[in-house]
Amino acid sequence: MAGKQELAVVLVSGGMDSCVAAAIAAREHHMAFLHVNYGQRTEKRELAAFHSIADFYSVERRLVCELDFLKRIGGSSLTDPDIPVPKADLHRKEIPASYVPFRNTHLLSIAVSWAEVIGANKIFIGAVEEDSSGYPDCRASYFHAFNRLIELGSKTGRQLAVHTPLIGMSKREIVLKGMELKAPLHFTWSCYQDEETACGECDSCALRLKGFSEAGAADPIPYKEGSSATPQ
Repeated sequence: MAGKQELAVVLVSGGMDSCVAAAIAAREHHMAFLHVNYGQRTEKRELAAFHSIADFYSVERRLVCELDFLKRIGGSSLTDPDIPVPKADLHRKEIPASYVPFRNTHLLSIAVSWAEVIGANKIFIGAVEEDSSGYPDCRASYFHAFNRLIELGSKTGRQLAVHTPLIGMSKREIVLKGMELKAPLHFTWSCYQDEETACGECDSCALRLKGFSEAGAADPIPYKEGSSATPQ
């Protein structure tokens, strides 16, 4: 860590993308890890992955927040047990049922507040636009607008900004970058609906499997035997 002066808040869901974003941030920054529980189906498994990744990078500053109102608001298959998690469809054009309404805005708002208090000047998030499920709050234009909001609505102004190092990458490129940086991908969890063994059926599993397959690498996490989510 010698010579690393800047402090960065890194949003770490426990998934592969946020882990690789953390690996990128770790090259030049001291890191503070933020995780948010919002009533998602795999909340416990994601939290365990968060702490494993934080331990790997020896991150002492960790903030875990609870946003139970997102579950009470509902509207997403990730938070409402009455809405089934849709089967993977990597060619889907419409926004999927797994979209949590305006989630990233809530998460980033917490990150900005914490960054102001601890003196961080960067926020890293592992958002991906090109090879994602089509969530509107994962677009580069969204983060550009959010940085304008930070500039106008925080005491830090332009001194603080959200960074999205994966925004234009494919899942294949993310896997390769993670391997290059020796990120602990074996600790990560991406499945939308199961906590013991990844379902292999949801969009997140399918995108992850596709990335590893195209990178010519084996995914280190377990999947249910006979799952139908195969690389497309």
